[in-house]
This record gives sequence, structure tokens and C-alpha cells, in this order.
Amino acid sequence: MLNIEIICVGKIKERFFKDAIDEYSKRLSKYCKLNIIELSDEKIPDKLNSSLELSIKEKECNNILNHIKKDSYVIALDLRGKELNSEELSKKIEDISMESSNITFIIGGSLGLTNSVLEKANLKLCFSKMTFPHQLIRIFLLEQIFRAFKISNGETYHR
Repeated sequence: MLNIEIICVGKIKERFFKDAIDEYSKRLSKYCKLNIIELSDEKIPDKLNSSLELSIKEKECNNILNHIKKDSYVIALDLRGKELNSEELSKKIEDISMESSNITFIIGGSLGLTNSVLEKANLKLCFSKMTFPHQLIRIFLLEQIFRAFKISNGETYHR
């Protein structure tokens, strides 16, 4: 069974987000072993300069790098990444699973990811050029992974 890890910066506090994450996690248990690793985000002050921004990103991203398994195919969510439709993502996950039993998705904090994390990624993936809160992106990602498995298995979720 494929192991999927989602490493994300920031805790989910809102019950409605937690409920959606729990629902998709339950649905995905039929198709893969899912592990969500929530890392603490750094407090961002109101007065943020570029030096402080870089320092915060580096702390968060060093923590991300410490949690990536060596044998995992890494997909970083990034605004400059490649956009795929649901069928293409499904095919990509299928192809990866032929070579690796571990896929790690990375969702950075509100300041994004450092080059060190992006360079570690085998694929940089963009869901949209719009900006969304990381809590919502986590739900989007889980839904799209679930949809990808349904497509791969020819099941009737995707329309």
C-alpha cells in the first residue's frame, strides 16, 4: 500500500476544517496509508522586514526538511509550480507508485518555502495562482488525492 505523508506548517484550529480533514483521511484509508505531520508555524510580527521574513521561512523549512523521509518522492505545493488537472495528478501518483512506495506532499507556512525545500522536491505543484489559507489548501490536497485514487480505480466519484 502506498504511503502518503503530508508535511504542513501550521495547526488546524477550526472544527469545520478538522472535520473535513478527518472525513478525507477516513476515505483515503481504503487506498493508502496517510500520515499528516503538522509542524508549528513561527509567529509573524506586524512589522516584517525581508531579513526577518527569511529567518522565519528558514526555521519553518529546516523543520520541514528534518521530517522528509530519504526514500520519498517529494511534491511541494508552490505558486510557481506546475498546474495539473485531476486526471494528470491521478496519472502522476500512479507513475510515482511504480517507483516509490512513499510520496510526501509539502505545504509551507504563510511566507512560503525556501529554495532548499523547493530544490528537494521532485515536483513543484500549483493548485491555483490565487492565494489560499494553508488550512484550506490541506483540504484541497486531500480531496484531490482522494479523487486521484477514484480516477485510477475507475470508480464513480470523478465527473
